[in-house]
Amino acid sequence: MDLMTNLMPAAAEIFLLVMACVILIADLLIKQSGRLVTYLLVQLTLLGCALITVGTHENGVVYAFNGMYVDDLMADVLKLLAYLAVSMMLVYSRLYLTVRGLFSGEFMVLTLFATLGMMVMISANHFLTLYLGLELLSLSLYAMVALQRDSAVATEAAMKYFILGALASGLLLYGMSMLYGATGSLELGAVANAIQTGAADKNLLVFGLVFMVSGLAFKLGAVPFHMWVPDVYHGAPTAMTMLIGSAPKLAAFAFVARILVEGLQPLVQHWSGMLIILAVASMAIGNLTAIAQTNLKRMFAYSTIAHMGFMLLGLLSGNVEGYGAAMFYTVIYVLMSLGAFGMIMLLSREGFEADSLDDFKGLNQRSPWLAFLMLLLMFSMAGVPPTVGFYAKFSVLNAVVQAGHIWLAVVAVLLSLIGAFYYLRIVKLMYFDTPESHAPIAVGSDTVLLMSVNGLGVLLLGLLPGALMSICAVSVQQSLLLH
Repeated sequence: MDLMTNLMPAAAEIFLLVMACVILIADLLIKQSGRLVTYLLVQLTLLGCALITVGTHENGVVYAFNGMYVDDLMADVLKLLAYLAVSMMLVYSRLYLTVRGLFSGEFMVLTLFATLGMMVMISANHFLTLYLGLELLSLSLYAMVALQRDSAVATEAAMKYFILGALASGLLLYGMSMLYGATGSLELGAVANAIQTGAADKNLLVFGLVFMVSGLAFKLGAVPFHMWVPDVYHGAPTAMTMLIGSAPKLAAFAFVARILVEGLQPLVQHWSGMLIILAVASMAIGNLTAIAQTNLKRMFAYSTIAHMGFMLLGLLSGNVEGYGAAMFYTVIYVLMSLGAFGMIMLLSREGFEADSLDDFKGLNQRSPWLAFLMLLLMFSMAGVPPTVGFYAKFSVLNAVVQAGHIWLAVVAVLLSLIGAFYYLRIVKLMYFDTPESHAPIAVGSDTVLLMSVNGLGVLLLGLLPGALMSICAVSVQQSLLLH
């Protein structure tokens, strides 16, 4: 019975691992022309994981593997959203990758292993489990960026990502070892207790905290640890960029929330000060540098840096509303990011990447519907009502004001106004400029359908944001603050 109580909370992860191995072997027997079979198997695996996650959900917080693993409402919600994001990424990128000869079994299996890494990160309750999940995700992403072997740009991006990623992992491990030295435990709850009771060595704690926050900031791509983001986004094939820019952000939110809110909550006055510097620097440099970009993928990379700064605002507020708002913001950002990169892939064709600003000129004349969907996505990223991006920003700012950082909310609003410029510039190009190319836009019906759901979803969630906001608030309240 004891074995089953340990295995049930991790049933979805075990199923995913088994299926990834099955697909890896099955793919060897499938001819190149039958790649659709592998693709469908991967989608069915994600569906299976979702059903298992829902089926094994229990009220309250369930620990497994001697407290190294936790199954709670926040973990289940984030996992379901991660499956959805990965599934959408696969639909968007199928045609794009097929044309470029990258629609291979390796791509599918690496995607599954990356998803497994995210799931482990989301449910980890121990520094070692957190680190294992992070490395599984990171190593899969390094390999995926380098998948286009004959592309010098992709190989260079993968090298930068790998080297800087190893550096960040070192920072994190060093921070973890210091926290272990200070508290005598690697389990998040025990670490929090040791700090609370005053049993921990104060100097070691603060040093460990600095290293931990530096490592976390790198994984989020926050300034000044952001150097890898634009290079990797630009150099990787757009499908890989879409994966890096979407689902892992959900896992990164869980990672940061588990460590800071669950494990290091008693040190909130120390780490919230660090996060203020990271958040303001990320929003300032991200938004200002994005204006100068002519390549869309680099522009979205800098906008990601700014968005992650905004997400950190929610966390640094130190209250339940802030944590819920940060989770809501992350979810909405992933939805918008999927749509934006999906649009770049929709407009790309063989031998042509639609990743320059000029490629969007006059899109309204070529395809009014796609132009309208892109308009909704850009409005949402800029935070224009009634799109959901406005409510995401508003809920974070509200939490910051409640925490007493009124000046910080003012700075965030001003920097968001700067950010609105480069999003609205794309709208201007689509509607007021003449197209440079009149090539027909060849897209699959499944992709257009998903794009429509994605674009309209941003509007619909903006009109009715209540349900998703309350799910985020309740899951954070039940999961992070019970301990």
